[in-house]
This record gives sequence, C-alpha cells and structure tokens, in this order.
Amino acid sequence: MKVLVQFLILAFVSVIIGQSDLISEDIMLKNDSIILPGTLTYTKSTEKQPLVIFIHGSGNVDRNGNQAGANIRANYIKQLCDSITKNAIAFYRYDKRTATIANMKYIYKGMSFDAFIEDALIAINNFKNDKRFTSITLIGHSQGSTVALLAAQKGDVDRYVSLAGLGRKFEDFVVDEYRKVSPEFGEIAAKHFKELNTTGEIRSVHPQLAHIFPKQNISFLQSWMQYNPSIEIQKLEIPILIVNGTKDVQVSTLDAEKLHEANPSSKLVIIENMNHVLKDCDTAEKLVNIETYNNPALPLNKEFIKEIIEFILKI
Repeated sequence: MKVLVQFLILAFVSVIIGQSDLISEDIMLKNDSIILPGTLTYTKSTEKQPLVIFIHGSGNVDRNGNQAGANIRANYIKQLCDSITKNAIAFYRYDKRTATIANMKYIYKGMSFDAFIEDALIAINNFKNDKRFTSITLIGHSQGSTVALLAAQKGDVDRYVSLAGLGRKFEDFVVDEYRKVSPEFGEIAAKHFKELNTTGEIRSVHPQLAHIFPKQNISFLQSWMQYNPSIEIQKLEIPILIVNGTKDVQVSTLDAEKLHEANPSSKLVIIENMNHVLKDCDTAEKLVNIETYNNPALPLNKEFIKEIIEFILKI
C-alpha cells in the first residue's frame, strides 16, 4: 500500500511539473489598424522546439475555435494546442480579425481575402527569427487552409498542413453544394458567380441566395474567387499534410483528394468518423453532427492528433 501511495504521489507530481513547464504568453500583433490578439504556448524546459501557427476557418473565429453569435463553442483550436504542446511543440493561435469588436469599424469599410493572408504573414514574420523555434508549421483549417497555403508561398515556413480545406475554387464549391439541394438554385448561383466574374457586380441577387451574395461581401468574394487551391498547392515545395474526416458535413474528403492529386508528394490522411471541428462523430446526419460544435468537453480525434504530431516532428 505504501508503494502504491508513493507511486501515486510521484505520478501526481510529474503531472504538475509537466503542466508548470508550459508557458503561455499573450501577444498582440497588428496589421496597420487591425489588432490580432493571440497566445503563444511553449515548453519552458526545451531549449529549441518546432512551432505551429494555426490559421482559422471562416466566420468570427477566436483563438480557441469558438464563435460569438454563431453559437459555436467547440474549443477545438485550444484542444489541439493542449494536445500538441505536451510533446514539446510550441503553438501560436490568434483571434481572427473578424472576432475582435475593435476591428469592426475598419472591416465594415471593406475587406479582401488577401487581408487574411497578410495577417498570417505578420504572424509568420513575428516568429521566423525567434531562436527558440527550430521550424514553423503552418496549419490552416477550412477557409484557413487556402489562407495558409497562400501564406506558405510567401512566408518562411517549413511545413504546411491542410485541415478540411477546399480543393476547388470557392465558387465551384458553393455551386456544387447548392446543386445537391436544388439544381435550380445551383444554376442561379452559377449565373451570379459568372456575372460577378464578368462585370464585377451582381445587379439582382435572388432572395434565397442573399446570404451568400450580400452587397458588402461582393469585393471579398471577388478576391477569394481568384484562387484555386489545387493550382496553388502545386507551387509548394515543402512537406505537406492533407487531412479530412469522413464525417465532415461541410467539406468533403473529395476536396482533400483533389489537393493530394494536385501535389502527389503530399501526404493524404482520411480520418474515419472525424468531423469538421476535428472531433469524433459516428453520423453524417447534419443536425446531430453539428451538435458536437457546441460541446467543448468532447475530445479531438486521437488518430488526427497522432498524425499531426508525427508530421511536425518528422526529420
């Protein structure tokens, strides 16, 4: 019994030491008037370690993976940070510019997709000469997959990870999704995109598609539409990991396969029963699947974490 108690005490102490060895620093980066609050977490006792910079998906996503107003509290970015930093891998995550109320007065004046790329480059440039870190891995999730892909072309990074990223142009993705529900609306969406591409505007938006084509988003859509991820990924000459889950109801595994086909030197990993917020879900039934988006206690898929860590640490 005494031996058992001593073992439990030692185990408890080792956990405390492990936790206290992690340092978290709040860092405020800026892109002109836009503020980008973030958190860097790293292992104090490890002199040099690889660094992950995480680029978020669409919406007003904060550094934890939650969205105020959208009723999304999955906490998946914070969970990924916690899982990775246990392995002496540093992790930087920041609030997307659209998640910070103080930025809204500038965003309302207009914004392009390239602004997200600029924000990512500011994060990369902040750490690229930091002697604490041996490498930089850029992880982009959903919309952030394309953002990170384009930032990786311009910034000094060593590895790139696409999580649930599109392999098609955004306009093709939207049209395909509408066609699944209604061929009629799919064709209307296609005509709207064609008009936008040709004239730079959409004179009369169908009421059912107004949420995709609001007037204030037109310039943003134009800037996003110029990029085809399957073409852009061909320009990367660094190690690439492409991950998608079979229960992702937002981005199909077909997109991951398109990216891999475009750059066959990449590693493609399809995770069984993982959904869009990187958690286990045994159904693709949308309403049930999306319930996991509001469950911060639900852990991330273990196979996914293993693949990410192995890729970052691979020599």
